[in-house]
Amino acid sequence: MTDESQLAGYDEPSARAAPPSGGQAPPPSGPDTRTLVGLAVTAIVVAALYLAQDVLVPITLAVMLSFVLSPVSNVLRRLGLWRAPSVVVSVLLALAVIGGLGTLIGSQAAGLAEDAPRYADAIGQKVAGAQALATSRLGFLLRAFGGPGETAGAPPPQALPTARGRTRGTVSAPQAPLLVELARPKTSALTVALTILEPVLAPLETTFIVLIVAVFILMQKQDLRDRFIRVFGSADLHRTTLALDEAGARLSRFFIAQLGINASFGLVFGVGLWAIGIPTPALWGGLAGLLRFVPYIGPLLGVLPPLALGAAIDPGWWTAAWVALLFVVVEPFTAYVVEPLLYGHSTGLSPASVIVAAIFWTWLWGPIGLILSTPLTLCLVVMGRHVRSLEFFDVLLGDRPPLSAVDTFYQRILSDDPDDALANAESLLGDRSLLDYYDSVVLPALKLAAADEATGKVTRERAAEMNRSMLAVIDELREHVDIEPGAANGQAGRAPAPSGVVACVAGRGPFDDTLAAMLTQLLTQRGVSSRHVPHGAVARDAIVDCDLADVSAFVVSYLELAGTPTRLRSLVKRLRARAPAARIVVGLWPEGDATLRDETARQLLGGDACVGSLRAAIDAALAAAPVAG
Repeated sequence: MTDESQLAGYDEPSARAAPPSGGQAPPPSGPDTRTLVGLAVTAIVVAALYLAQDVLVPITLAVMLSFVLSPVSNVLRRLGLWRAPSVVVSVLLALAVIGGLGTLIGSQAAGLAEDAPRYADAIGQKVAGAQALATSRLGFLLRAFGGPGETAGAPPPQALPTARGRTRGTVSAPQAPLLVELARPKTSALTVALTILEPVLAPLETTFIVLIVAVFILMQKQDLRDRFIRVFGSADLHRTTLALDEAGARLSRFFIAQLGINASFGLVFGVGLWAIGIPTPALWGGLAGLLRFVPYIGPLLGVLPPLALGAAIDPGWWTAAWVALLFVVVEPFTAYVVEPLLYGHSTGLSPASVIVAAIFWTWLWGPIGLILSTPLTLCLVVMGRHVRSLEFFDVLLGDRPPLSAVDTFYQRILSDDPDDALANAESLLGDRSLLDYYDSVVLPALKLAAADEATGKVTRERAAEMNRSMLAVIDELREHVDIEPGAANGQAGRAPAPSGVVACVAGRGPFDDTLAAMLTQLLTQRGVSSRHVPHGAVARDAIVDCDLADVSAFVVSYLELAGTPTRLRSLVKRLRARAPAARIVVGLWPEGDATLRDETARQLLGGDACVGSLRAAIDAALAAAPVAG
């Protein structure tokens, strides 16, 4: 025979956590094989990205360029060109634009190099003057407030003798300098040519590789898409094809919009600098437009060089002030007006992921990684939203809520955070009614809580704390009144009020009381006289003392039947005996409960109606109660 004390303590945490006999605690469990394999694959991928950056950076630039040139190639094909000529023309057009901009910026940079030492001296003098002014102001304040400062007429400090008898500060007679002549190595014409061409060949080589790979991607776009589908989505060919087409179109639109916005920003900023009188404005405008690809800090980095140059060319500070004013006007207008109009208020990335991605790609690929961090991260998020095996990218980096509304509510209640649960509820109530929120969010969350309590994952004491948190949220939402469809003048729609009281009776479960409170609140908002009746008031030994004379309808909430609904049938019988004329509505939550689908089971419960949603419960309660004349 089983010891009852052992069975009673089986669900207690202390019993489950007890160490085995012998007084030794079990060893901690290590990571499973799947986790270790995932970590190993991640480390290999990161190492490959770092070691193969000389190959991967041009390929990545080519992929980004193909997204930008794909719409141009499609337009040329619609005009009648074949695929190959359309691709070649689009690539040549991009090469002409890049070459023209590079030539313009290079000539501007060459012109700036001649005057760079003079500008550096002017900036140094400005900084020294600012330091001297700050030092004088600080000394004046110190003397004004009695602090330590220089005293007029004070004798100069005397020189102190050193250990060798000389006075500190004396300098021995200088020795004659030793002339050293460096012999120039013999250089050939080939060495000189390589020295001159080496800084130019590397960018040209990268540009050539990018253009070749971009041409290949545009020519073989369909074949590459088919191969991607074969690897990641062959199980659902139709869905994967549509997803890839949509993802490619969205990425192309985003990259073109971002490129156009940043280029326009650089153009406007450069023209403004030219109007102010800043030297080489095309250089600084192009740099500002390029740095705008860097999230958050890019625009600030782009304005620093023209600010310093404005301080160098002007004896005062007015030129630098005009540059700052230009940036303050153009950058917020671009960020908060132009960008939301072109591609929405969000790029689809969470702010934290943008920062982390910028740090990660900069660590891997340097400055080019910093510029490509946002486009690369966006590509990963878009693939994660359309390819199931890559969904974790969308969860980690995207801006969509990582948890559903039901899971979010339940998690907040589990962590005993009703304030955050209330904040999420208020955000969701902006586009839905309170009844819909209770039906679609709170009711499924209560079902999860009841299931965890039934399996022992949530103790009875913890369930009571969670129930109190839910009741606190519901009580805070009592001021939110639903606007029913068809209500006139913004007033809440109200059904005809029953002549009696609708009693919302809680079942035996720990969370049935929350359901009864929600029903009472919703009925009261609709002008129905309702009463919240806890389960203890209708228990077998307490129902005699419960005043149910004015009750015209009961709504009984039972979240979990746990098999044969014997207790529910007993409760319905007790209510029938106490108020024979009242109609009884049994709520079995949520919609789709097995008992709701079984006609025989519904009849065995003894109620007049069975419902599976709060909306159906309210309609049944209003239909069951007689309307006042």
